[in-house]
Amino acid sequence: MSNAANSGLVMSNAGLALVKRFEGLETVAYPDPGNRVTGEPWTIGYGHTRGVRRGDTCTEEQATAWLREDLQAAEGAVKDLVDVVLMQGQFDALVSFVFNCGAAAFGNSTLRRLLNGGDRAGAAEQFRRWNRGADGVLPGLVTRRAAERDLFLSQEA
Repeated sequence: MSNAANSGLVMSNAGLALVKRFEGLETVAYPDPGNRVTGEPWTIGYGHTRGVRRGDTCTEEQATAWLREDLQAAEGAVKDLVDVVLMQGQFDALVSFVFNCGAAAFGNSTLRRLLNGGDRAGAAEQFRRWNRGADGVLPGLVTRRAAERDLFLSQEA
């Protein structure tokens, strides 16, 4: 059962900036590089895919609005899966993580188990383990997880 104290949390500007930094802004739709056959889904902005077609363009403002909408699912997952009271930085770091890795991965993770068990320090160290893609350790994920861990450990964010 989620903690009611977290129900009012939404991604802060610091958390949004972190996600933007790692997702990167694309103002022209591009095909999914992982699907060489169809290129589906098409992606634009900061990883937005819903309703995107070849030739679509957007502004940075539109991309940010889409990102806020897209983050709502990750925010909801964190609220549903975390049983302890979160500080803003912890919430933001977890939302970024879930946005990137998925709610199911977080739900089954040692990170979540340690956090819900009250071991915040142990949970923070788990971010580092989520640094691999199909081809092994990815430098971009190493950097992202370090940034998420740092945000998780910050009490000012």
